[in-house]
Amino acid sequence: MSIRILFIAGFLLLNAIPSFANVANQKNVLDNPIIASFINDMVKKHQFDRQALNSMFSTVKLMPEIIEKMTRPAESLPWHRYKNIFLKDKRIDQGIQFWNENTERLQQAEKKFGVPAQIIVAILGVETRYGRITGGYRLIDSLSTIVIDYPKRRSFFKKELEQLLLLAREESFDPLSLTGSYAGAMGKPQFIASSYRHYAIDFDGDGVRDLLNNTADAIGSIASYLSRHGWQRGNPVTIPATVSNDSYKRFLKKGMKPKVALNKIDSYGVSVKSLPKKSLNASLVELEQESGNEYWLGLPNFYAITRYNHSNLYAMAVFQLSEAVKLKREQKTISLK
Repeated sequence: MSIRILFIAGFLLLNAIPSFANVANQKNVLDNPIIASFINDMVKKHQFDRQALNSMFSTVKLMPEIIEKMTRPAESLPWHRYKNIFLKDKRIDQGIQFWNENTERLQQAEKKFGVPAQIIVAILGVETRYGRITGGYRLIDSLSTIVIDYPKRRSFFKKELEQLLLLAREESFDPLSLTGSYAGAMGKPQFIASSYRHYAIDFDGDGVRDLLNNTADAIGSIASYLSRHGWQRGNPVTIPATVSNDSYKRFLKKGMKPKVALNKIDSYGVSVKSLPKKSLNASLVELEQESGNEYWLGLPNFYAITRYNHSNLYAMAVFQLSEAVKLKREQKTISLK
């Protein structure tokens, strides 16, 4: 029996008897013109079975709290509050534990892709507490809710809904069983469906790309993702900086992508204690502290981290967690000698 037939059969079996409590919700979702158009597109573009899609979408539950979360993401917090979510002793200690338990895989990833172990560990720490918390929203519900009720991001998440169904068909997943974050990310490294399809790798050689349960694949996929998004082996991530006069504001306006050569930063009123020997470009990162702002230079590796989550706050949290885990792990190793 083909994967496609199994995929369709799974839809029909799981949805043969919809619950009475959700009848009104089911009708609203199926009758929604956006979803109706989406189903038509999936049938025409990708040869999905219409009856199976109707059956699947008849179970969708719209969740208003998802829209609330979309309008108030953690990245909208000031830095001094955002960092306290992640830079805690428990998360640092769990990072050391994860590193010690997966040393060999982390070393393999670093050797192959050039991404330091502490960065991979920190991303897993920020995303899912090292695989402990991967999200409890059914992805078909969260993505459908955003597509229907959040026009500002409808186009992007409609594509992610499409990617989710393609991913499920390709990987033989039951699309109704996939769970994750309110914004559609899944698995230990919290890849959205398009990233899963295009960047997930089978890192342990078992023939399956499994980011939902396989730690080795999660480690390798994070390293591969960063490498493919511009990570530079052996280069620094970010450098603390100081600013003077108002020239630095022109630097800030250049955005997240590194555009200013390090030997030119002084023309923007920005200085650092020491520059890397390598010729690199930088962006200027402004972080809101309780008693004023602090500034950092975002180098290409910092920018690579923002491709995982398009936020300077996110990249800085990853960097500072990675440094904290690495330092404490080294201190514990020394104390044992």
